[in-house]
Amino acid sequence: MADFSRTDRLSPQVRSQVYEIIKGLKDPRIPEVFTVTYANVTNDLRYARVGISAMLDEKAQRDMMKALKGAAGFIRRELGSRIDLRYTPEITFELDNSIERSVRIQSTLNTITRELEEADLRDREEGDDE
Repeated sequence: MADFSRTDRLSPQVRSQVYEIIKGLKDPRIPEVFTVTYANVTNDLRYARVGISAMLDEKAQRDMMKALKGAAGFIRRELGSRIDLRYTPEITFELDNSIERSVRIQSTLNTITRELEEADLRDREEGDDE
């Protein structure tokens, strides 16, 4: 069996609990649909970088990140009450656009596939005319 470090075991717990805490916030700048994509806890367990993703325009993303930064102390206290640790990590939120990039890439691939299929169909139809 693989030997996982404490941070490897703790990071998914932090990610899950931070998601639940944020979901419970009543700030209108935080959308109903968002994802906590990762939580990276440092080896000394004092800091955690948490990735947040939401399909929003730039201004709404900035507002969301501002709201999360303002609520970081509350989120940290809540996290401390939910996960039993000597030190509750200080949380830094980072905007993660990987999901948005994936959606754009998938859309581009779908467009290319559709265009290739249409071109192939046209070629076959032109071959039938001869």
